[in-house]
Amino acid sequence: MARRSSPTPPPGDFEERILDVDVVDEMQGSFLEYAYSVIYSRALPDARDGLKPVHRRILYQANEMGLRPERGHVKCARLVGEVMGRLHPHGDASIYDAVVRLAQPFSMRLPLIDGHGNFGSLGNDDPPAAMRYTESRLTAASMSMVESIHEDTVDFGPNYDGSEQEPQVLPSAFPNLLVNGATGIAVGMATNMPPHNLAEVVAAARHLIKHPAADLETLMRFVPGPDLPTGGRIVGLSGIRDAYESGRGTFKIRATTSIENVTARRKGIVVTELPYTVGPEKVIAKIKDLVNAKKLQGIADVKDLTDREHGLRLVIEVKNGFVPEALLEQLYKLTPMEETFGINNVALVDGQPLTLGLKELLEVYVDHRFTVVKRRSDFRRRKRQDRLHLVEGLLVALVDIDEVIAVIRSSDDAGQAKDRLMERFGLSETQTAYILDTPLRRLTRFDRVELEAEQSKLLKEIAELTEILESDHKLRSVVSSELGSVAKQFGTERRTVLLEAGSVPSAALAVPLEVADDPCRVLLSSTGLLARTFDLKPVTEESAARAKHDVLASAVPATARGDVGLVTTAGRVLRLPVIDLPALPPGTAALSGGAAVSEFLRLEDGERPIALTTLDESSPGLALGTVQGVVKRVVPEWPANKDEFEVIALKDGDAVVGAVELRTGEEDLVFITSDAQLLRYQANQVRPQGRPAGGMAGIKLADGARVLSFGAVDPAQDAVVLSVAAATGTLAGEEQSSWKLTPFDQYPRKGRATGGVRCQRFLRGEDGLAFAWAGPLPALGAGSAGQPVALPERDPRRDGSGTPLPTPIAAVGGRM
Repeated sequence: MARRSSPTPPPGDFEERILDVDVVDEMQGSFLEYAYSVIYSRALPDARDGLKPVHRRILYQANEMGLRPERGHVKCARLVGEVMGRLHPHGDASIYDAVVRLAQPFSMRLPLIDGHGNFGSLGNDDPPAAMRYTESRLTAASMSMVESIHEDTVDFGPNYDGSEQEPQVLPSAFPNLLVNGATGIAVGMATNMPPHNLAEVVAAARHLIKHPAADLETLMRFVPGPDLPTGGRIVGLSGIRDAYESGRGTFKIRATTSIENVTARRKGIVVTELPYTVGPEKVIAKIKDLVNAKKLQGIADVKDLTDREHGLRLVIEVKNGFVPEALLEQLYKLTPMEETFGINNVALVDGQPLTLGLKELLEVYVDHRFTVVKRRSDFRRRKRQDRLHLVEGLLVALVDIDEVIAVIRSSDDAGQAKDRLMERFGLSETQTAYILDTPLRRLTRFDRVELEAEQSKLLKEIAELTEILESDHKLRSVVSSELGSVAKQFGTERRTVLLEAGSVPSAALAVPLEVADDPCRVLLSSTGLLARTFDLKPVTEESAARAKHDVLASAVPATARGDVGLVTTAGRVLRLPVIDLPALPPGTAALSGGAAVSEFLRLEDGERPIALTTLDESSPGLALGTVQGVVKRVVPEWPANKDEFEVIALKDGDAVVGAVELRTGEEDLVFITSDAQLLRYQANQVRPQGRPAGGMAGIKLADGARVLSFGAVDPAQDAVVLSVAAATGTLAGEEQSSWKLTPFDQYPRKGRATGGVRCQRFLRGEDGLAFAWAGPLPALGAGSAGQPVALPERDPRRDGSGTPLPTPIAAVGGRM
């Protein structure tokens, strides 16, 4: 038992009284009082205007202070102070938190406060600035919430100390509770309502106004699901259907993502929209924790590139060798990139907390608007009737204005004049007082015309307002029309995509996380682009539309998780992981989607890539030719612990001009020089040497001549030789003049280190070759920028002269 003692009375006043109270009853009563206070006065929104008391007080006080959209911002501290001092019996922190939320576009689907300054960031990663720094005013949407509030549209009640009057609800020209949602925790209950699209909710409300018996299925045609301020994707609609029917349900929100090439070497997952209330910092922190705990593999880096101009952009770089789609599925599973939202539609209806479905929420709001419009119409009709009464009195006085003036002048005082006018003209006391207060200058013929026009207008308006009050059909039409105007003014496109659960394939079930070590081809284009492709179909002669970068300088077989070597003009081989290379889609006919060599390897000044090699030690080896006519076959013994190594010791001024990996060892090696000499001999005439060796004489060069081209050709293949002559004095190839395409079998074999045979006769004004190539068909030509160049027709003459060159050519190579 609890014992409650009264204060000790003054001596001799009365005796001390002790009241025995059951502690259970005391606790129960006190707790219920506290719970009701929290529920009604703090935590739960009203189903009519969708606002908690603190939000309602903020909007009302801001309107009273004149903080309208057309006026300047004021410090939030001033608004908070006015609300706290006049209406809200709690601390400034709770008021400012409410102001901040009303201003955040990522929290409110239709913000009600126009904030100026730092009002925080998504997920509260960056908290808002103090209220002494930020500024605020009402938005146009919030003006529609308080519109006509002083026309007796809502009930007012005393504030916390009885010194002020505050509205118990706002007129709310749009369904704010559904549009902006609400969240709150009371005692023994909570509310959690997602935002919706204004245009959709208004369409449903207007349909319900016209068809009060509409069922839920019909209303869901207008409101298919929530529309969150941050966009995203809602996966699974069954929970939404349950929530709209019973007031409780759940659904999943997924981030909006895309797979992009974030660098030349890597793909990445780009996040442009996150689930509601989730910020990028929360996602980044969770990813880092998972990576450090080795629960998530395949992530190279996470960057937050969000800015005010482009919005949210979170880039998750994927390591080479991992499938981005499968990794994305793991991110959905393990990080806040997929969140569950639990709908709990608890709101106050007539002061009682109720759990409401979609139709009930719309019905409560529509009934509220009916009441607001009826009370507003009655208020406006009374105002117009009062004005009409005065106008009619003035018109009576104007009929005999001279007598009115005479009565007034002959009266001893204002009271006598008032009584005499009332008696003489049959006017009411209000009309008579108004006539006496009206200046004489207004009582003219012109004012009579104005008064008659005003009388006609007032009668018309009163009739219209009376129709609204007396006709349910007219009332519904007005409410529906006003809702349509609000939707037209403030409605926006849907941001959240709704997806059925079965329409979203699971990448994790369909694709393994890591890229399999499948066979592929590594490609090097004539313009120095690298890529890999899993399209292993043999090259054919079939003609296809040409594209830039479709000429291959080299192509070697590999596996997705293996290595290949890149041979350079400096006589080096650089190890290149295949998994780092961008993968081309099947059927691609050009390396436009490839990446430059410089993205993967560092080359010295003047060093260029020439060819690819498989690093297969079972092959016959690598054949090299240099500018100074040196040839070398390298023994295929590649160091496994080195990422780069030399394969030939070059003399000063020399450079590798061509390299090819031999397939059978029965190929013919081919040199073509600047003075149009071609030398062909079998590869077995060159003894294989170790990597440090400098090679041996490959072709005998005339004075001033240099090697333009070196390669290997299988005699069993259909091969050709392309030679391009240069104008006199332009051996660097700036002015190519004529070209010739000759069958390879027209050139006889000669011994190694001999001079070879002539491959093109020069025309007048030509003194050498600018470009040459020998290789198997099919072959393609390209310009210096990779643009397609069609090759000429074959010329069977071994040492004939060329034909005029229509377009400069820089490379010839294989097809994709």
